[in-house]
Amino acid sequence: MPDGPLSQTDLTYLRRAVDVSRHALQDGGNTPFGALVVVGGEIVGEGTSSVVRLSDPTAHAEVMALRASGQALGRHLFEDGVMYASSEPCPMCLVACYWARIPRLVYGADSRDVARHGFEDLQLYRELTLPHDRRALREDGADGALKADAVSVLKAWSDALPEPVVPKL
Repeated sequence: MPDGPLSQTDLTYLRRAVDVSRHALQDGGNTPFGALVVVGGEIVGEGTSSVVRLSDPTAHAEVMALRASGQALGRHLFEDGVMYASSEPCPMCLVACYWARIPRLVYGADSRDVARHGFEDLQLYRELTLPHDRRALREDGADGALKADAVSVLKAWSDALPEPVVPKL
């Protein structure tokens, strides 16, 4: 009997993601997170949080699973995939799922569970809702000629596309 809206298939893949998170504890230098991407009923990428081991703040389980999926399939978009994660993704990983066009995400522990065990995900979600001038990270944008130069690179890219760009404002 599935838990809530999750099917037996979902539960099987989610159990695998939790198992990956558990194994991460045995592989020194990893934190307890696991994720996998499933396309067409097959696991095409799997990842564990390797932030400490790789000295890479972006090496979260979901990002590592997306990287492995890209390598396996030779593409960066997964409109036909499902992300299974041992815990609700942090803001960076959630946005990575959006960038990869993952249409569905299934997770085990939620952000409050993660926060109770010392991780900052929930705090970061809150931080992103603040106006720029109230955030802990100072953000300074260029203006004048340097901004115009940066914009010119974006314009050159979009002008070279085969179809007109639709602004996403």
